[in-house]
Amino acid sequence: MRLTEAQSGALIEIVREVAAREIKPLFRNLDAGAIDSKSAPDDLVTVADRAAELAITAAVRELLPEAAVVGEEAVSADKSVLDRVGHGQVVVIDPIDGTWNYAHGNATYGVILSVIEEGETVFGLLYDPSYDDWIAARKGHGAWFGSGATTRQLHLPQTPEIPDTFGFVGMYLFSKSQQAQIAAQLPAFRRTQTLRCSCHEYRLLATGAAQFGLNGMLNVWDHAAGVLIYQELGGVARLLDGRDYDPVMREGRLMLAVSEPLWDALQERFAFLVD
Repeated sequence: MRLTEAQSGALIEIVREVAAREIKPLFRNLDAGAIDSKSAPDDLVTVADRAAELAITAAVRELLPEAAVVGEEAVSADKSVLDRVGHGQVVVIDPIDGTWNYAHGNATYGVILSVIEEGETVFGLLYDPSYDDWIAARKGHGAWFGSGATTRQLHLPQTPEIPDTFGFVGMYLFSKSQQAQIAAQLPAFRRTQTLRCSCHEYRLLATGAAQFGLNGMLNVWDHAAGVLIYQELGGVARLLDGRDYDPVMREGRLMLAVSEPLWDALQERFAFLVD
C-alpha cells in the first residue's frame, strides 16, 4: 500500500504529539535510574526512548495497520526485527536520536521516522522536539521545513570549493588506525565536527549549513529518512565504493555531498576507507 500525503501528515502529527508527551517533559529531568547503557558506556537509552518508541509504534499501527514497525529499541532487544526492512511497507523509528546528548541535557537530539516500501524509502522525517519543527520529504515531492501550520520548500545552495567546506565526520565510528588517516585529511576543509546526532546533522545538510558528511555505520534508523531528504534536494548520498545507498544495507561507509563534483573529490580523499 503506497503511503499517501494525508498519511505522511498524520505521521508528523503522531511524532509531535508523542514527543510533547513522552520526550520533552523529561529533558533535563532524568534521574540516574532513568538512564541505561547498551553496547557501550556512551551508547545510552532512557525511559523516554522506550516510552516514545512504544507510543509511536502503537499510533502507527492504528494509522497503517498493514505496515511493519522497526524501532531502534526493538532491534536492540531482538536483532531479527531488522529483517522486516525490505519487505512490504515498514515504518522505521528512532525515538530519540542523539540519546547521549538528551541524557546529558544537550538539546541536540530529535526523532527520526521513515517509511520504506519494498526496500525503497518513500517518506522521511527529522523532528526537533525542543522547537516543535521538522524537515520532511515524500519521494518525488521535494523536501520541506515545517513549523506549526507553515511550511517552506528547501533548496541547496551552490557548491563551495573544498577549502570552504564544512562537514560532519564521525571519527569514533572508525577504527583507531583509520581515525589517524582520516585526521590527516581534515585540515583541507574549513571545519569538521560531529554532533552525535544524525537528525541534526542531516537537518544542517538539508539547509545547506554543511556541505558533506562521512559516516561509518549504516543503521537504517539513522540514515533512511535523511538520505531521502538530501536526495530530494539534489544532494548525493552513496557508499564510498560508489554503490547507491539502500536502506536494506547494514555495512559500508556512507558519503554525502552537496554536489557530484564535491562527492568525487571527497571520494578521492577518503578512498583508503573502502574495504
